[in-house]
Amino acid sequence: MALRLNWLDRGIGYFAPAAAIRRGRARAVLDAARAYDGASVGRRTDGWRTSKTSADAEIARSLSTLRNRSRDLSRNNAHAKKAKSAWVANIVGTGIWPRSPSARANELFAEWAKVCDADGQLDFGGLQKLMIGEMVEAGDVLVRRRLRRPEDGLPVPLQLQVIEGELLDESRTENLGARGKVVNGVEFDPIGRRSAYWLFADHPGNAGLSSGVSLLSRPVPAAEVIHLYDRERSQVRGVPWCSAIIMATRDLADYGEAERVRKKTEACVVGFVTADESLEGGGIASVERDGMVVTDAQGNPVEQFEPGLIAYAAPGRDIKFNNPTQSGGYVDYMKIGLHEVAAGYLVPYELLTGDMSDVNFSSMRAGLNEFRRLVEMKQWLSVIPMALNPIWDWFCETAFLAGLLPTRSIPVEWDTPVFQSVQPLDDINADLLAVRAGFDSLFAVIGRRTGRPPRDVLAEIRDGNDVLDEFGLILDCDPRRTARSGAEQAGESAREQQQSASPQRGALRQVA
Repeated sequence: MALRLNWLDRGIGYFAPAAAIRRGRARAVLDAARAYDGASVGRRTDGWRTSKTSADAEIARSLSTLRNRSRDLSRNNAHAKKAKSAWVANIVGTGIWPRSPSARANELFAEWAKVCDADGQLDFGGLQKLMIGEMVEAGDVLVRRRLRRPEDGLPVPLQLQVIEGELLDESRTENLGARGKVVNGVEFDPIGRRSAYWLFADHPGNAGLSSGVSLLSRPVPAAEVIHLYDRERSQVRGVPWCSAIIMATRDLADYGEAERVRKKTEACVVGFVTADESLEGGGIASVERDGMVVTDAQGNPVEQFEPGLIAYAAPGRDIKFNNPTQSGGYVDYMKIGLHEVAAGYLVPYELLTGDMSDVNFSSMRAGLNEFRRLVEMKQWLSVIPMALNPIWDWFCETAFLAGLLPTRSIPVEWDTPVFQSVQPLDDINADLLAVRAGFDSLFAVIGRRTGRPPRDVLAEIRDGNDVLDEFGLILDCDPRRTARSGAEQAGESAREQQQSASPQRGALRQVA
């Protein structure tokens, strides 16, 4: 059995050799008993520093720096900015919208969504874009409920205020005894429920911008605040989504900048004028004595090269043009680096860079399908339960208290953005077969394909059919009249019955 002594063993061995040998033997036995190579100890793992601290302890030390560096990358690095926009576009798109069996709730929400921003600039979809962008870039984001007065003229006396993560005081961690504890700015009651958020009144970054900025945080009841982040462990705060790739992204950007500076520097030097060393005085001394040795056709000295210039050198003088060196492996290295950046941001390389040169249709579709599953996971396991469902509850409760809804508890479903099909004809045929075979429902397919409430889509189809019947039009796109092959679908008698029934349906709708 090999006996390996680390630096501590060797230090102990200087004073107590037997004790050092016992320690070495015990470690060797332990190494042999381990079942995982990753837990072995040796030269391969000597420089591997690991930590057994909790997620909250790690985040408390690193969150501010991670967030600042992530924001800097989003401002100044094109690929980091692209990764952020890709996540926002795929998770939110034009918005995740509620669909309730209550027609009154749907109508009321549609009106309220236009004016729900406390800053008065965005609608509900725009607020979602802001929330997801903050979650990706900063790690977490907060939404505060702002109740309004009836005389403010809102459809529902409620607005939403999006708050950046910097306003949640991560430096506040303390034990409150019987009242609970505060961890990274989040207060918990004795049984572990969130009871308050310690928020600054002003953004700490405004301290140097204006006077009177308060850096004292105060507790805000948890019932008034939504805290959205991607929870990977049992942590209290979220971290920027680029945390695993910050250093590599920065190094890759520095490498690209160094290459650009080198090329620009080489391009500035066109050529060198040399003197024959065999001449009297030779070298630079001869140049200084004889004056300029390179002139144009008129004898004027030449100090810079221009397009179309013909230069003349004095006898014994020579011009050597600069030949910039080629940077071997630059493209390959950048591709490998960008693959690493894409993996760190969890987005496909082609989506991050727009480079489609090495993909075919099948591989591109497989990559997008995997990314779409990841997007759906973020939507349904983080965004909807942690943010959108609480917002809906706030809306229904406020509308109920204002006498606008009959109850404060109204069920809701959410319509997420539609993923554009890479091969729409094949996908539509697959959906059609799935519905006919009973593997899927018509409503589910309509919602997935359009991102709209299925009843609204079917109502539009019904109204459109009524208009066609009213004008006596038969179009190839009308499945009631024509089959997919273009053949007539219904007989003359059936068509007359449908036309005669159309005014009756319209009258029934007016009465309803």
